[in-house]
Amino acid sequence: MTTPPAPPVRAVLDVAGHAPLRAAARTAFVEALDQGWADPRRLHAEGRRARLLLDGAREALAAGLGARTEEVDLVASHTLALHNAVRSVARGRRRAGADVVVGAVERAAVHHAADFVTSGAGGAVRTVDVDVHGRVDADAFVAAAAGPVALAALQHANGEVGTLQPVAAVHERLRTAGVPLLVDVGASAGHVPVGAAGDVLVADAGDWGGPPLGVVVTRRGVRRSPDWPDDDDRWSPGGVVVPAALAAAVALQEAQAGAAAADTHRRALVDLVRRRVAAEVPDVQVVGDPVDRLPHVVTFSCLYVDGEAIVDRLDRAGFGVGSGSACTSSTLEPSHVLVAMGVLTQGNVRLALPHDVDAAAVRRFCDVLPRAVADVRAALGA
Repeated sequence: MTTPPAPPVRAVLDVAGHAPLRAAARTAFVEALDQGWADPRRLHAEGRRARLLLDGAREALAAGLGARTEEVDLVASHTLALHNAVRSVARGRRRAGADVVVGAVERAAVHHAADFVTSGAGGAVRTVDVDVHGRVDADAFVAAAAGPVALAALQHANGEVGTLQPVAAVHERLRTAGVPLLVDVGASAGHVPVGAAGDVLVADAGDWGGPPLGVVVTRRGVRRSPDWPDDDDRWSPGGVVVPAALAAAVALQEAQAGAAAADTHRRALVDLVRRRVAAEVPDVQVVGDPVDRLPHVVTFSCLYVDGEAIVDRLDRAGFGVGSGSACTSSTLEPSHVLVAMGVLTQGNVRLALPHDVDAAAVRRFCDVLPRAVADVRAALGA
């Protein structure tokens, strides 16, 4: 009797926005379920204990993001945090203007929120194009923000192709012009320093190994006015889950403590993927800035291959990878990021490596990929 082949060892190489919960964060979450289960707005002993845990979490998150504790608000998800930030700042500055400036490769949540607030206020979305690496030109971005503008939004780095944006240069000039800059650090925080640039920062705890939770930092002096019903906590109606907040803070501390080692480890592996894919897979385009980028993200596209087919083929070979924009991958539509960059969108594969990724798994992925692409092309008659 023939012994069936062993199933492939799984290697998840795409954890963008949904990284596995770090061990220390899991421990903190479970302990907080016992100690911080009560409503932190209540005045009894259990409520006060939950409030202490929540305040400690906000303080730790503020320290990790270079903010004051009172500037930190917690929201149920990163997408909701982006929506709320755009909506509240635009409404708070409605007398200054109704237009919103965005980079062409911002997350879909930012584009949708910008469309929403401008259509309701009689304004327009001013979209700034990017170069072939996915980076906006600082001069063009600042020029687009001239005149009556409610706010501008520019990501710290693109979570799909890894390219860093000129946030510091843009922020300095927009500050002089009096236009607040919203910076999405969802793909950067916990991986690389995000600095102090930006008047509003929106982070994603799920990306650094915490539970799904949006973190909004609003610098002093930025006017925000929510366009939803008021509540005891106007930025997060209904409050926040205390165990999630504590786990997010612990995960950020752990991520930043190990960031240097993780950077070296993953940057070398991304360089390996970029080099081997370009050399060993015919008709492929590796995109994103090869140097000025996040340490853990790489994207490439394969001509004559459907994105869904190559993801499925690699999944059967034991590799979990992404395709298209991480924020819209369920639609399997061409990535708006790649379209804006003017690069190949067919057969897109996106890797966002976990902090503890196994180097052998990445090398095995590089070994398997050429045959996987060839098999899909053959099945399609390409």
